[in-house]
This record gives sequence, structure tokens and C-alpha cells, in this order.
Amino acid sequence: MPLETLQNCPVCNKSSFSNYLNVEDYTVSHKEFTIQQCNSCYFLLTNPRPSEEDIGQYYQSNDYISHHDNGKNVMDKVYTSVRNHTIKEKVKLINALSVSKGALLDIGCGTGAFVQAVKTDGWNVAGTEPDQGARTIANEKAAGRIYSDIYNPAFENQQFDIITMWHVLEHVHKLNETVSWLSLHLKENGKIIIAVPNPQSYDALQYVRFWAAYDVPRHLYHFTKASMQKLLQKHNLTVINTLPMWFDSFYVGMLSTKYKRKKVSLFESVKTGLISNLKGRSNNKEELNTSSLIYIVTKQ
Repeated sequence: MPLETLQNCPVCNKSSFSNYLNVEDYTVSHKEFTIQQCNSCYFLLTNPRPSEEDIGQYYQSNDYISHHDNGKNVMDKVYTSVRNHTIKEKVKLINALSVSKGALLDIGCGTGAFVQAVKTDGWNVAGTEPDQGARTIANEKAAGRIYSDIYNPAFENQQFDIITMWHVLEHVHKLNETVSWLSLHLKENGKIIIAVPNPQSYDALQYVRFWAAYDVPRHLYHFTKASMQKLLQKHNLTVINTLPMWFDSFYVGMLSTKYKRKKVSLFESVKTGLISNLKGRSNNKEELNTSSLIYIVTKQ
């Protein structure tokens, strides 16, 4: 299957890149993909990459737990347990960010666990999910308000109090078009919540090409704090706060040791996760540097 090559950086539009790292797709194809770095703004992107039409085959794996609810191995059970805990924290976060429980859109909702939780909490929810199987499961939880993408006519004239993208923006082919859509469909006092892996974290620097959160080729982009802010500013959006995702360093560590040593090293993953969280911990949002980061975004 031929790959497509981006000639221009999605953030600064310059056309000069350097090879940053070669990483294997450990989940599906076991092919190697190149992460490049823009020589102007230092944005990291998987390039070349599968096209939007072809990328679906790289999600066809029982190991891709966010697309189903029936994981049975240890990693799936860890993921599900952590997800159930973090969903409660996510609900608390959105309630702290909004004065009332209004309209919420969850982009890339998977099987709908978060959508179900916020709906139960009293929000008027909708979601998107491109994977048909996951979307069917999510629709059962959200009373049929889950669509394949953000361009559905149902959203044409709608604005939201909260838009969430939990580990989704790194998957989106049409990056600038998507961020522009977010800006257009956010209410004036609304908030966008974007959670993405952080390639500058301690665990990323320790595991290097084995770092599971590179997840090529499904992860098309690898955002640093600086590149996230630059991208958002192009679309009249700005980051007002950055928050940690403490559990990600441990789960990513378990996968990373599996890729590196052919089996999970619980001791190594816990040790590295603890160090990553300690080193990444900061009261200053500019210095926060954990395995994954949550960006709270508003209109400028």
C-alpha cells in the first residue's frame, strides 16, 4: 500500500524536514515508519504515512482496546481499570471548567465509556467515532448521537460548551481543518480539552524508539508544548492551562517494555513511570512534562 508524504509542515508550512527517529509499528504491521522533524518549528510528524483512506487497516487488531470492550489479557484489564478511574476524574474536570452542564462533544469517543459517563452526569452529549464497530457500541450508550466524523450535518449550526479530544488529535489527517472546525464550533466561553502524548517526557527519552506512545503510523503527529501552542494560535485558540495524566506513564511503560524485551517488565515500567512523573511534576504549566498532557484551550 503506497504511503503519502507531506511536503509542508502542518504548523509553520515550511518544507524542510530532518529524520528524527525510525519506529516500528509494534501493534499491527510491524513495518518501520519514520518520524521527521520540521527544521523550522521543530514539529514532529510521521512522514511518510498511510493515507486517510488506507489508515483503517492499521487499527485492525484485537490489541487496539479503545475500539472494543472485550479485552481479556492483562494489558487490556489494566487499561480498562485505569480508564474507569480516569473517566471519573475527567467528569470532575469538565464540571470544574463549566458553569453549567450544557452541550458537550467528544471527538473520537471509541466505545463511548466517557460519553456515557457525562450523559449520566447530566450533560447534553454527542460524539464522533470513525470505527464502525466502536461507533455501534457507543451509540448504544449515547442514545444514537454518535456520528462518523465532525462534518456530519447534525453539527453544522451547533456550538458546544465543551469539546473533548482524549488522545485523538494525534490521529487526525486533516489537522488544520480539524482545529479550525473546533474554533468555529466552540462557544465564546467554551473550553476544548486536548490530551496527547508528550515526546519530551522522561519515559519517552528513556524508551526512545520503543516508546509505545509514538504508536506509528496511527499517531501522525507528536506534539510538544511549543508545537501545540503554535498550532492552536494559527486558529485563534490558546492554551490556558496544562494538566498531567499520571497513569499514562505506567501503561505506556508496560507496553514499551513489552516492545523492547518481548515481554512486560512490571518492575521497569513502574520504576520508569514513577521517575517520569516525579521529573515531570511541576506547579508551573510551562514546565509540566509528564508522559501525556492535557491542554485546556479557549478562544483568544
